[in-house]
Amino acid sequence: MGKSVSKRKAVAASATGDEESARGRLLSAATHLFCKNGINATGIDAIIDEAGTAKTTLYKLFGSKTNLVNAVLESEGKAWREWFIGAMEDGGGDAQAKLKRIFPALKRWFAEERFYGCPFINAVAEHDKDAKQFRNIALRHKKVVLAHIEKLAAEMGAAEPQMLAHQLALLIDGAIVAAMVSRDPGVADTAGLAAANLFGPSRVKKTKRAGNPAELVAV
Repeated sequence: MGKSVSKRKAVAASATGDEESARGRLLSAATHLFCKNGINATGIDAIIDEAGTAKTTLYKLFGSKTNLVNAVLESEGKAWREWFIGAMEDGGGDAQAKLKRIFPALKRWFAEERFYGCPFINAVAEHDKDAKQFRNIALRHKKVVLAHIEKLAAEMGAAEPQMLAHQLALLIDGAIVAAMVSRDPGVADTAGLAAANLFGPSRVKKTKRAGNPAELVAV
């Protein structure tokens, strides 16, 4: 009896492991193909061929191509945010030093062989512009990125942290698209120079000195 239960548990664990492995391979294959060739241009057969799984396995795990696309965007977004925020935070320093790491980090990403642009921009661009499905996922992703940049902008003492965050986000998105089209990682340097102008003294709150005007004059 005990051996029979143990055997069933072992079989169940093996099946779960196989499904997790297949899920990982399908996500990896779909991410690569969607980013490289586009979502609409990539069929189910191409995905299962690269993943080395059966079509029934894909439908069992994801239900449909649309669900697979959603899973890819959620997974890729999470991985990208962890990398991007880590690239800013690694090395410590003050908030401005962290913000200044944005474009050197992007340049390294742009130079990678498998750089195909932003999957969210690409997904929204190649689908019906009235469709909310991919736009909502993209906006959730962008909200997390903007929140971290805005937090650092506030710590830096920016006069308008939210505005600065949106300005930097526009430069980030522009650099991503320009790098995808030109295949030139150097566009990140140009965007970085533009971003440097946003860190000028006029964009930072002036620290108020203690004391009344008379005391300040005496000093």
